[in-house]
Amino acid sequence: MVIEILYPEIANLFGELANIKYIQASIPQCEIINTDLNSKPAFLQEGSKIDLVYMGNMSENSQVIAMDYLEPYKDEIKTAIESGQHFLFTGNAFELLANDILDLDDLPYDSSLLNKEGNSRINQHTKTTTCLGIFDISVKREIMHRFNSLYLGRYKDLEIVGFKSVFSYASLNQDIPPLFETIKGPGLDKSSIGEGIRYKNFMATYLTGPLMVLNPKYMIEFLSELGEKDINPPVMDAAMDAYNQRLSEFKSDRIPYEY
Repeated sequence: MVIEILYPEIANLFGELANIKYIQASIPQCEIINTDLNSKPAFLQEGSKIDLVYMGNMSENSQVIAMDYLEPYKDEIKTAIESGQHFLFTGNAFELLANDILDLDDLPYDSSLLNKEGNSRINQHTKTTTCLGIFDISVKREIMHRFNSLYLGRYKDLEIVGFKSVFSYASLNQDIPPLFETIKGPGLDKSSIGEGIRYKNFMATYLTGPLMVLNPKYMIEFLSELGEKDINPPVMDAAMDAYNQRLSEFKSDRIPYEY
């Protein structure tokens, strides 16, 4: 199995690369490709075979940097998605593929964030950041109001636990199925009953944790859908003990979901 990590130097808030480290520890001979900002993504190169493209959470300034580096490839990325390439984006990474991000608070914009043509994708007058526009999604961001919560959801017959720590929330302008069915906690936006998106083999979620470490059975299911058969997560008994304990706590009415 070959996994490409996009821009690990800037997309690793909350230790999200542990998702891939856990997968790597669970699959013999798993190859990892770390693609830096100055390199063309491997999954877009002719003749490459990448089983999974991963991108993790990042800061708001890093989002702008990442979008500028991905801008020349946006049509190729869209073609790859339509062709069935597998992706997993966690945290705010999938916002890069939205139409735009509207800031509801005044932000101290970094004037050095200029794209390669010398023009910022940030419109300070409208407080809007233009994204890659691959999905018809609108994002609203409140940088002065971080929202933290627990999350309990379902994927097929598996219960999913996770955390959300976000300044932003997304609204779908096109019909895209959610990745997870929500049981308790906030969905993709403040009124959604689903969390994340799944379009063909593009999967994204705001959930952090890291997701795979918190949900070892989901990781096995996820990898099985990618065609992997020999999956042996390390310390599986301990991982499941932690999962079951957390699941019990998340189901309790005594536990506040927003904090």
